[in-house]
Amino acid sequence: MANKTTNAIIGFIAGAATGAAVGILFAPDKGTQTRKKIKKKTRDLSSDIKSNIDSTIDDLKDYISNFADEIKNRVSKVEDDMKGKVRAGAEKVADKTREKTTEAARK
Repeated sequence: MANKTTNAIIGFIAGAATGAAVGILFAPDKGTQTRKKIKKKTRDLSSDIKSNIDSTIDDLKDYISNFADEIKNRVSKVEDDMKGKVRAGAEKVADKTREKTTEAARK
């Protein structure tokens, strides 16, 4: 998931930068106008990048939270299974102990 997201962000940044550069270079404006456009494009690009990063972080938080919940559920299930097996084993030991005690008392 992280690789795909990283690649998407890098692709977005590269595409936006390329598009902005081509648009500015071929625009027949004065230097002051070109600088204003560069500033605006930079602000817009920065805002888009921040938005994408925030979204990616939110997705990652959700993924980690879901993963942690899944691990907790699995651990809880294993713990319940082990408790059941320990109880069953304790009952068998108790039954055998009663059985041997009864046998010993008869002799």
